[in-house]
Amino acid sequence: MSDKERVIVLALGTLLLFLAPGYLLHVAPRFPGSLAGGVLGIAAASLMLLALLYPAIKYIGWLKARVTRHVSLGRLLSLHIYGGLLAALLAILHSGHNYRSALGIALVVDILVVVGTGFVGRYYLGHLGAEVRQQQALLGTLRSAYDRIALRLGAASGTPTTAPDVPVLRLVDAIADVEYSLTVRETAERITARWMVVHTVAAIVLYGLLLLHIGSGIYYGLRWLP
Repeated sequence: MSDKERVIVLALGTLLLFLAPGYLLHVAPRFPGSLAGGVLGIAAASLMLLALLYPAIKYIGWLKARVTRHVSLGRLLSLHIYGGLLAALLAILHSGHNYRSALGIALVVDILVVVGTGFVGRYYLGHLGAEVRQQQALLGTLRSAYDRIALRLGAASGTPTTAPDVPVLRLVDAIADVEYSLTVRETAERITARWMVVHTVAAIVLYGLLLLHIGSGIYYGLRWLP
């Protein structure tokens, strides 16, 4: 994903974070059942179904073989991300911030969990992995420098405990700092690596709640239909 696409995704995610707690300032109880609210709800549900294309194509072998001849998985992933974010935004707008039913609250919370875990997996873990690789490279460089200095000091008796450019004690402190930083980052990476399980389970729950939401809307009547 390009830098421009990252900025767009970050902007949409930030907008979602501001819209979700909007009930503190604005509540429209009748909006979800209005024509405009119904259109937003249908659009959100359609985008949620569109977001299913990526996992379906990725994990179904014969479908993946056929589709990826024409469209790359990277493009499908971008479609998955954009579709999911836009669906979440439209769903929040559709609710009118009328968080009064248990089903509605569960839907909103689950949407935020799906989006949040998706962001963790796509961006935070990638950034964290890059930092771990940089720290490992730096640690290797520092250890090589320390080994070279130790050999010089061992070869020459009576020499001071510093090399011409890098004091030994300062180098040891730098190695210890990098090792500690690397340990913290690797621990964080192991913890957040489970995001896919949470993301998948939350998505399955989301589609189940969505079916219940649509079914209850049809059962109790759609006010915007003549």
